[in-house]
Amino acid sequence: MQEMVRTNDIVLLGAIEALLTSADIGHMVADAHMSVLEGSIGVFPRRLLVVDEDVLRARRLLTEAGFGAALRDAD
Repeated sequence: MQEMVRTNDIVLLGAIEALLTSADIGHMVADAHMSVLEGSIGVFPRRLLVVDEDVLRARRLLTEAGFGAALRDAD
């Protein structure tokens, strides 16, 4: 899996997740439960990971949907 997005913005993360799910692109959110440790203040960013074989399709989808600025640089 490759990290596509790292953000504290749960609304942005939810919108991106909805797009990926609707396009049947395998993904997961890492660090989603860190709020238990941080006291729900949003200090730790959540990471959205995409299955390796779907990375190019995911990048294209998110860029076309206007989320290109949120994408992390490709390795």
